[in-house]
Amino acid sequence: MKKYNFNAGPSILPRIAVENSAKAILDLNGIGLSLLEISHRSKDFQAILDETVALFNELLNIPAGYQVIFLGGGASLQFCMIPYNFLNKKAAYLETGVWAQKAIKEGKFFGEVNVVASSADKNFCYIPTGYAIPTDADYFHITTNNTIYGSEIRYDMDSPVPLIADMSSDILSRPVDVSKYAMIYGGAQKNLGPAGVTFVIIKEDMLVKADRKIPTMLTYSTHTKEPSLYNTPPVFAIYTCLETLRWIKSLGGVKAIEAMNIAKAELLYDAIDKSRMFVGTVAKDSRSLMNICFIMKDQYKDKEDAFMEFAKTKGMIGIKGHRSVGGFRASTYNAMPIESVQALVDAMNEFEKINA
Repeated sequence: MKKYNFNAGPSILPRIAVENSAKAILDLNGIGLSLLEISHRSKDFQAILDETVALFNELLNIPAGYQVIFLGGGASLQFCMIPYNFLNKKAAYLETGVWAQKAIKEGKFFGEVNVVASSADKNFCYIPTGYAIPTDADYFHITTNNTIYGSEIRYDMDSPVPLIADMSSDILSRPVDVSKYAMIYGGAQKNLGPAGVTFVIIKEDMLVKADRKIPTMLTYSTHTKEPSLYNTPPVFAIYTCLETLRWIKSLGGVKAIEAMNIAKAELLYDAIDKSRMFVGTVAKDSRSLMNICFIMKDQYKDKEDAFMEFAKTKGMIGIKGHRSVGGFRASTYNAMPIESVQALVDAMNEFEKINA
């Protein structure tokens, strides 16, 4: 049976990236060594790293004055590193979900945190608007896509202070005006590669900001002075990122990817909106292109488990909603083909025809 991978992360990757990574594990470019065995100081890995950074710069049109580095620890470590490096007196945060809350929690260890707006009052089903960013904040932190709740900030906002964005789950899903951000970061395991590597795009004038002493490994300048090579980087994960970036370029770049993502999301949201049985959980003007959340209407709540089992018989993997939302979640990241989304829509329609 064909499987349709809707997991929220680690998640689907381009098949060619998986296949080429598997080949490199056996023999990297015919050098007689596995990708897993090469030195991170070798010319072979340096070539991998250089091309990965170059493709990041090209695909996101990153302007001069920024550096791309790869770190460990996931986005969760960045929640700590960001205030450690940049928070002197006060930082501003937008609270749009669990991951934003975790970032806020870490920030409070280092100074005053001003939560400028929150959508917690409605279980994070919308993106707040109409708030003011304090002009005396050291930075303003946002989470652009909320995997658990299915909301997304799909524009590049203007900020009077340095803007920092966690783009773990929507990086490379749309064109981004990087010049509006002081830093963009995220775990790779949604749109970019396997778990184990974190990307950081950082403006160079942010590198010396904090008044405090910071441990060597937690200082961004450590990793920019010896780009991604101060300590042993996650070689395999970076290589798979490279293969994914090559795939994105081959399809026509980020604009082409965005068009594909819009088509997939419109297909599924349209099915949800027309359904007698299913209903979306997010305000329409805040809906994510990456994580589409929906539940059964009240009169059909008792059929949720039955639909989950039915979907499994159709090859659907990973559509169970997060426990804090319930229902269902289809993660339609870059590598998800529209045919998989159509298969889910067909399963929903078939189940509804039988049960509604």
